[in-house]
Amino acid sequence: MNVSTSTLSLTVADVDASRAFLCTHLGYQVAMADDGFASLTREDAAVDIVLLRKGTEVLPAEQRDKAATGLILALTVTDLAAEEARLRAAGAPITMPLREEPWGERLFQMTDPNGVVVQLVEWAVPGPTAEGSEEAARG
Repeated sequence: MNVSTSTLSLTVADVDASRAFLCTHLGYQVAMADDGFASLTREDAAVDIVLLRKGTEVLPAEQRDKAATGLILALTVTDLAAEEARLRAAGAPITMPLREEPWGERLFQMTDPNGVVVQLVEWAVPGPTAEGSEEAARG
């Protein structure tokens, strides 16, 4: 198998609101759009996103009335602090401020108008461990 592209399909109540959020704040561009549908892409390695309006007949009957919940769209970026500053200045809805997790993940989160959580991530460079420091001291 050769995967050429990855696409995340999200069912939302207001396609236009999520499209505007992703294009305005995250640099996505509309590849295709119609009533209740938008296909978004970027020129880099980010996942493509398809937005479908809740209730659309293209969805299987058991999924038509469900919306995207319980997931986080995570994008790994460079210079996370600069991205947070840029997005704050632009008035983006940052719902979790920049923080670093014990395992080395630095992140912050935004929430789009439909409740989709978007997390920007950068991996912190691990410092020397106590064991590594002791070995270096012994020479």
